[in-house]
Amino acid sequence: MAEGDQTLTDLAAALVECRKCERLVSWRKKVAAEKKEAYREETYWGRPVPGFGDPEARLVLVGLAPAAHGANRTGRMFTGDRSGDWLYRALHRAGFANQASSTARDDGLKLRDCWVTGSLRCAPPQNRPLPTETANCSEWLVDELGLFEGLRVLVALGGLSYTNLLRLAPRLGWSAPRPRPAFGHAAVTALGNGPVLVSSYHPSQLNTFTGRLTEAMFDRVFALARQFLEE
Repeated sequence: MAEGDQTLTDLAAALVECRKCERLVSWRKKVAAEKKEAYREETYWGRPVPGFGDPEARLVLVGLAPAAHGANRTGRMFTGDRSGDWLYRALHRAGFANQASSTARDDGLKLRDCWVTGSLRCAPPQNRPLPTETANCSEWLVDELGLFEGLRVLVALGGLSYTNLLRLAPRLGWSAPRPRPAFGHAAVTALGNGPVLVSSYHPSQLNTFTGRLTEAMFDRVFALARQFLEE
């Protein structure tokens, strides 16, 4: 196993034991115990969810948090819910994934030159983390991003992840523009001494069901990512 892969593996092993946020620990356990009727026979993951993908990726996607009955159930980011359906279809169309679906940790999905992670690793109630919870989880994100020596492109899925990445940039040795650029879909922000940051609407049902985010719009984000990787 490559040294970088082993380091990410060690980070994941430590992450799943995290108990920093009492509210999130309580909530994720409650959801895992009570379950959703459709998944009554399944064993929920019910722990912090590690990142997933190619350990030598140059493209890293940062989402918001595990969905209560998605990644909190399956144990893999954006797996087992409608947001993940949108994401992995788009990654497959862009050539970053070997298949268009993501249903379970053992479903055969592999990512190429791409890593998927989140600003939060535990499912928050109403999908709304507290500022202290985002700050706690940011420690994991900084450590994780620091392991990708060839990182060229970051994709922020949603406004919270976009703001969080700009805030954390100096800790990773990158400089963020001042004043802070406004969040917008397919907007590009160059981080000094660091990767290019591409922002995207989150593929949540609130955005996809209303047409605020279409598949063509989502494809544009990954076309931009591919363009920057090939430059």
